[in-house]
Amino acid sequence: MKSLMILGGLFGFGIGVSFGLLQHSDWSSILWRSAAAAYGAGWLMRWWGRVWLRGLKEVGEERLAAARAKAAEDERKRRKH
Repeated sequence: MKSLMILGGLFGFGIGVSFGLLQHSDWSSILWRSAAAAYGAGWLMRWWGRVWLRGLKEVGEERLAAARAKAAEDERKRRKH
């Protein structure tokens, strides 16, 4: 989770610097905007990472439940014959 937050912060800082340079802003303004963008992007990446991991966990649990149900069904069919 920390790596996603750091990655988001780096992306946000890079985007902030890029937009500041495109607008021909002074460096103090670029630094403040980049810091704010880094904070926001880091926070969003942390949130998205949690949502993504939660989704992966749910899919894994569903697949495991489906595999167990199929195994139980196969066992019942085998016992009938």
